[in-house]
Amino acid sequence: MDQNNETSNDFILLGLFPEFSHPHLLIVSILLMYIIAFTGNALLILLIWLDTRLHTPMYFLLSQLSLIDLSYVTSTVPKTVTNYFTGRKNISYFACATQLFFFLTVGLAECILLTLMAYDRYVAVCNPLRYTILMRPKVCLWMTAAVWIGSSLAALVHTIYPMHFPICGSREINHYFCEMPAILRLSCVDTSNYEMVKFVSTIVYLLIPFVLILSSYTLIFLTVLRMNSRKGRNKALATCSSHLTVVSLYFGQAIFIYMTPSSSHTPEQDQIGAVLGTIVTPMLNPLIYSLRNKEVVGALKKRMANYCNCENALCILCSQKCPIFNIQKSHSQLKS
Repeated sequence: MDQNNETSNDFILLGLFPEFSHPHLLIVSILLMYIIAFTGNALLILLIWLDTRLHTPMYFLLSQLSLIDLSYVTSTVPKTVTNYFTGRKNISYFACATQLFFFLTVGLAECILLTLMAYDRYVAVCNPLRYTILMRPKVCLWMTAAVWIGSSLAALVHTIYPMHFPICGSREINHYFCEMPAILRLSCVDTSNYEMVKFVSTIVYLLIPFVLILSSYTLIFLTVLRMNSRKGRNKALATCSSHLTVVSLYFGQAIFIYMTPSSSHTPEQDQIGAVLGTIVTPMLNPLIYSLRNKEVVGALKKRMANYCNCENALCILCSQKCPIFNIQKSHSQLKS
């Protein structure tokens, strides 16, 4: 680390699993997962935006989920990789607070968004005749706006509060980014009151949404079992199973990290949970939704076919304008 660039207010990020014996392999793996996650989510957003058949509430919410996943990996991985290759582990107080704010914003937004996606599936399966009314575009826009605004305000509170706890000893954060439990461990004052505030917040943003999602899918499965059409049952279950897989991946690690006291789990366990939530899950989400969704796969094939057709047309047009092509064509005509 370059000590000359470190100030008294800087924090020191020890990185991802600092005791790991093969750091090069670890950082290359993280970088590869970041590239897959960034490419997959960006491609999914582009497909939903370009294909009019995907301009439905379900895919609009899915595009918001991909935007959240892009924010997740972009707010954590580039700083980690840069610190590793430059050898500078310090992060300024303002940069740490900014990273914590964006991380909490997208984390809280994902909890509520996954709940809205479950509600969308509930209305589509259990109340299909009212779907166009309950999930009309204006309602979807208002819901997503409320998600982002509410998450930003809650994240602002949970950024200002812990960042103002006094730090008496080392400013080394045993993590690869500025996360709340890791920062709380640095404080030299009693944080039990804030731990209670954090616990109440996690009930509101984690436990209640999780219960609502389970309730929605319980009603969905009961409705699906009463369907006479086997094709309809399979289609409903395929759509819902993708969402349930994402919910299980995300809420499992989030409940473990934020609904238990910081002292009850080690920094290594926090890092494993964070990797699952901020890197692995964003990487898997577009794969889960694309590979198991015929409409997304169809849109991707259509765009690739259009691109190939455009490339072929461009090649033909360019060859017709090429002087060498025209000479060869005239020569062949003379020979014939």
